[in-house]
Amino acid sequence: MMKKIKSIHFVGIKGVGMTPLAIIAKEAGVVVSGSDIADEFITDKVLKKAGIIPMVGFADKNVGDVDLIIATGAHGGFNNPEVLAAKKKKIKVITQGEAVGVFMDGTIFNRKFSGISVTGTHGKTTTTAMIATLLKANNFDPSFLIGTATAISLGVPGHYGLGDYFVAEADEYMTEPTFDATIKHMWQHPKIAVITNIEFDHPDAYSSLRDTREKFLAFAKQLPKDGVLIVCGDDPQIKQLLGEFRGKKITYGSARQNDYIVDNVLKDVELSVFGDHNRLNATAAFAVGIEIGLSKEQIKKGLERYKGSKRRSEFVGTLSSGARVFDDYAHHPTEVQKTLRAFREKFPNSKIVCIFQPHTYSRTKSLFEQFANSFKDVDTVILTNIYSSLREKPDLTVSMEDLANKIGKKALFLPEASDVVKYINDQGYGNDIVLITMGAGDVYKINSELKMQKSKLIE
Repeated sequence: MMKKIKSIHFVGIKGVGMTPLAIIAKEAGVVVSGSDIADEFITDKVLKKAGIIPMVGFADKNVGDVDLIIATGAHGGFNNPEVLAAKKKKIKVITQGEAVGVFMDGTIFNRKFSGISVTGTHGKTTTTAMIATLLKANNFDPSFLIGTATAISLGVPGHYGLGDYFVAEADEYMTEPTFDATIKHMWQHPKIAVITNIEFDHPDAYSSLRDTREKFLAFAKQLPKDGVLIVCGDDPQIKQLLGEFRGKKITYGSARQNDYIVDNVLKDVELSVFGDHNRLNATAAFAVGIEIGLSKEQIKKGLERYKGSKRRSEFVGTLSSGARVFDDYAHHPTEVQKTLRAFREKFPNSKIVCIFQPHTYSRTKSLFEQFANSFKDVDTVILTNIYSSLREKPDLTVSMEDLANKIGKKALFLPEASDVVKYINDQGYGNDIVLITMGAGDVYKINSELKMQKSKLIE
């Protein structure tokens, strides 16, 4: 529990987990300040729109007389100079992961929420945005926190609503790698929890697939007695988890044994997003809607209003030579494979070119073989240098040239963004080509350097 807060300073405010918190706080009437590096982030525009201008760089002087500091795990974490300055001033400091739980609790806003959390290895952002959209579409005015720059149907990644529900994406990474290995979703205590799937990812946070499953089970067991666990019953790890979970549970998926079957519940729903993975996400949102008392017609209205989220199969424009350009956040082999399969089904007569920027040395090394088999549905794969997380050191034993060779003739390695831009502009890709930038790093920045038809460019 935490008393009502009047002012918060965010250290690393541009992060996709921090920006929605800052917007929520500002909308709630809290005085918000924040700092970050000068680099361009996908959150820059939405922060500016919210009237939040980050200070550039990290320094003691940035920490004023505030009630609370919220710090990211990046930029030195709790060794960041602003965090150290706050501790000297006896200002309370919490992590981004803990802050989501605090906001969901509502005490700092002098109120209580009914929480809805969405966790899983893949699909969290889209599912969270879908749930928030269907609540908004039916005048519930939910508070929500989504880990991206924005969702088209919502306009912002974070919102402080007057309704009873607080919908939050629940991250499955560590709270703060240097000192707190608690998985972030453990800070959240919702009434309804959704688990989309469970796979081995984040090898620096989990020792094995079994360890991953057990930590998701621990999250599920936090639900109150009247809580509900909504899970994808198709997922083999979730099936094992359910064998150890004794609370109320609801399953969804493609298989007939699920409580909510994709083809049945979506037969009259016209989704704007494509791919089997998004149909699963929509079915999870449908199950949540039924659980909170919405009618099928109300859910249909909400799901059809969802128009996609930033960096999730996002159409960004058309090359001057005619190729359509998309951007996607997929960075795990399963996400990559499913997303590219969805593009292949959506554009069966087009050639697909994927520019893939691997995210973190540890993930690329641990899942090397899986990555090599993830590009079967594309015609050309362009690999770039690995985008290294601020929390790790470069591992020179991981070679993108080796990965390109493993993938085969369709793959080539172009180390720098400038190399990729020159290659794409020189190719003159026509309207028979679908070009996709993909990865959790900054690969999306390439698109601003490509020769685009200005009239088709989407902000």
